[in-house]
Amino acid sequence: MDPEEFRRAGYAVVDWIADYWSTLGQRPVVSGDPPGALAAALPAGPPVDGEPVDAVLADLDALVAPRLTHWQHPGFFGYFPANTSGPSVLGDLVSSGLGVQGMLWATSPACTELETVMMDWLAGLLDLPRRFRSDTRGGGVIQDSASSATLVATLAALHRASDGRWREAGVDRRYRAYTSTHGHSSIEKAARIAGLGADGVRAVEVDPASQAMRPAALCAAIEADRAAGEVPAIVVATIGTTSTTAVDPLPEIGAICAEYGIWLHVDAAYAGAAAVCPELRWSHAGLEFADSYCFDPHKWLLTGFDCDAFWVADRGELVEALTVMPEFLRNAATESGAVLDYRDWQVPLGRRFRALKLWFVLRWYGVEGLRAHVRRGVALAARFAGRVRADDRFELAAAHPFSLVCFRLRAADEVNAELLARVNGTGRVHLTHTRVDGRFTLRLAVGSPQTAEAHVDEAWTLLQATADDLMAT
Repeated sequence: MDPEEFRRAGYAVVDWIADYWSTLGQRPVVSGDPPGALAAALPAGPPVDGEPVDAVLADLDALVAPRLTHWQHPGFFGYFPANTSGPSVLGDLVSSGLGVQGMLWATSPACTELETVMMDWLAGLLDLPRRFRSDTRGGGVIQDSASSATLVATLAALHRASDGRWREAGVDRRYRAYTSTHGHSSIEKAARIAGLGADGVRAVEVDPASQAMRPAALCAAIEADRAAGEVPAIVVATIGTTSTTAVDPLPEIGAICAEYGIWLHVDAAYAGAAAVCPELRWSHAGLEFADSYCFDPHKWLLTGFDCDAFWVADRGELVEALTVMPEFLRNAATESGAVLDYRDWQVPLGRRFRALKLWFVLRWYGVEGLRAHVRRGVALAARFAGRVRADDRFELAAAHPFSLVCFRLRAADEVNAELLARVNGTGRVHLTHTRVDGRFTLRLAVGSPQTAEAHVDEAWTLLQATADDLMAT
């Protein structure tokens, strides 16, 4: 494909994406086809001779798109949002076209330096503690996801707790990690990968009213482990838990970590974006105690997956934990100590130019545009919660400080599960569920930039009508 062929094909692909976005509201949110439908429709092997892009786009229309779950659909209210936007897609396109490998500053200086500046821009946008800026001992880096951020934070914590011995001797399984019972599953996965095993994670009970970690319970778990000869290495606190968006009390948790010398990692994967709005920064009180922090612009900040923003207060500890320097990577810039090499801040060696899509997004929307997007999601969630509160058949299951609403019918779990299945079966909306206090609970998460009041109201109308049918039987 020469440049002119690429130009023609590129126009066609951009047109296809624009048409897809403009017709999203007319499509069912989730495919109704059974497993294996797409696989059965595809040829057994690749074509012998090449095919034009028009043929590929025709099959994209006919075979692939109808069998997607449409995460950008205005009626998609499941999980947490996984936003993308025009500027983000364009930034990714440029990144793919450049084909940069950014493992070292020397392998593409602009890739590293733009990322450093974008992380400082984000730190300023969220008003993060000064210690996370690149002109201090700390700094930020883009990981693929919050799961990877938790893993590298765990490795850095083990490096600190063992005085670096884990690099030579392996991980002593006496080290322990702590998180609330609502902490993300990636915390256990990180402990497994790091060699602690699943039993290396202590699940700390939450306050029934707030669903947030109880500091007294954390302190008791740490004391019990220390008495048993085990070594507390890391506490993972959450701003915006996956089930209910509960906010763990960072000031109290941070003071405990400081007292015992334990690494504090703060996972704000979804709710961190809320801090672009000054009135929502209460959720980050106590962040000055954190050794590391992350949030996902690819969830609620209009940046396509994958893009996790991860900061550390002392980059030296992270680099010492992860660096391996083979001869073929040695270069004068690295040896000078004057540059950052982000390959030492992550598990893989290679790095994509993810900072470009952040640059495009931040410049296109600006601070006020991003704040407007977040505030709109919060307002739509509050609108929906108001509907729930006004109907005596329903109840709110948790607070809704951001853009997630947890609710249920005042009925048995089986009835709520059937309610969810029937509403999702309409193809107009898609919700997911969790359990709060052991009870089946529906979740409605607002986040798509295409979602408007009409879509939230439609979801509520469907829920009410379906509840009417269920209650009548």
